[in-house]
Amino acid sequence: MGLWVDTFIAPQSPSLLAPEDFERLVVDLGRKRLVRTPWMLFAGSLCVNAGLGWGSVVGRARFEPPAIGTELLSEDGVPGPDSEPPPWGVSVERAVLLARGDRLEDVMPALRDAPYGRQDIAVAFHCLDFTNPAILDHYWYEDERTVLACYALAAPQNRPLDADTGGRSGGPVHPVQTCVINTWKHGDGPACPAIKTVAARHFGPALVTGDTQG
Repeated sequence: MGLWVDTFIAPQSPSLLAPEDFERLVVDLGRKRLVRTPWMLFAGSLCVNAGLGWGSVVGRARFEPPAIGTELLSEDGVPGPDSEPPPWGVSVERAVLLARGDRLEDVMPALRDAPYGRQDIAVAFHCLDFTNPAILDHYWYEDERTVLACYALAAPQNRPLDADTGGRSGGPVHPVQTCVINTWKHGDGPACPAIKTVAARHFGPALVTGDTQG
């Protein structure tokens, strides 16, 4: 059956891109044919460790399309007093779906109306674009469940460099504030070179990548 993996790419130092630079990152991913629309824009309280394909606000909106303006809650529940940190423990999210669209150009005005820097922001794409040979070669064959999201967090959050949600918790983490995450099930492992190239154009050449399996 195989495991799902969420791969993140982030700058070496946690930082929040300027709003216009975040816009360019999001649009660049589409123009380079790395992702397919529709896109969705969220704002609220997000967890960078919430699984993209299940339970998270992004996952719920991707597979259970809600109306624009809907407030979404993550499905993991409420952590107890002794809960482990995400991704091993519960990820709690509460965010509003601010906008959705098929045209890349419409992302920019939507982001300009978002509470950027004051709340956590995410722009998620329907799936990776397997008409691009660089995506198909790395992830082997077309799978429309491969969501990609760009996060711009109001404050840094820790992301494990190598985590198995079914295994022991702990290990090295990296603080992230702006990052790109995509989920996949079949592929060559480390972050896709084509996605890293676009990320480096906007984050700078010093990148950190990591995987969460589960």
